[in-house]
Amino acid sequence: MSTPRLQLFCLPYSGASAMIYSRWRRKVPEWLDIHPVELPGRGARLGEPLQTDMSALARQLAREVAVSLDGPYALFGHSLGALLAFELAHELRERGVADPVALIASGTSAPTRREDYDRGFADPKSDDELKSELRDLQGTPEEVLDNPELMALTLPILRADFLMCGLYQYRVRPELEVPIHVLGGRDDKATQEQLLAWQLEGGSSFSLDMLAGAHFFIHEHESKVLRIIRANLEVDLRRHKHHLSRRHSQPALPIGI
Repeated sequence: MSTPRLQLFCLPYSGASAMIYSRWRRKVPEWLDIHPVELPGRGARLGEPLQTDMSALARQLAREVAVSLDGPYALFGHSLGALLAFELAHELRERGVADPVALIASGTSAPTRREDYDRGFADPKSDDELKSELRDLQGTPEEVLDNPELMALTLPILRADFLMCGLYQYRVRPELEVPIHVLGGRDDKATQEQLLAWQLEGGSSFSLDMLAGAHFFIHEHESKVLRIIRANLEVDLRRHKHHLSRRHSQPALPIGI
């Protein structure tokens, strides 16, 4: 039995554009359709204002993603992108859109465990403070940090994204009735306890995979990350298809009193 096609919407981490996921398209099977999501103020949307209100951004993205849907879909995000994917899933549900086949959250603390994780991010950071954060994350070469032109483009985006995380307010809502898969780096900032707390947000199934590396393990171990994503989504998609076929095969109830 062939695997049905699945759209995977991928949300970027702080300071990044959708381009970070472009190479994934060449490294996944045909049934997995990678859709990198561009956020305002970067990449192809450079002329749009940056956003620091995650709820407002999730509502905007929900409107845009809803018109792009063509069958079953899933959401993936790394760091800021994971938190935004979570909010996007809720916004899509509130718009009456079918639930995603799965939510994949990578490299960040669960929504209910943000106090320590985002400590100090609720106020705008100076250029030097932002560069220090980038060094701590171990994903930006020193020659890039020392390039004034690149930093002039990157730091305003990073400042807005960090503020978005620092100002985030968790809202209690009904659980997402979808599988939640979490990826973490063993040397990353997010603790295993903070990662495990993601299971409080979904009522279907949960998995946690810890990989070697720090915050940017998704690049350091890209092949393994994609294997985990593919394996989880293949199972979730088949389960989704089976659920739909069972629902459609149920006999109609008689009408009467």
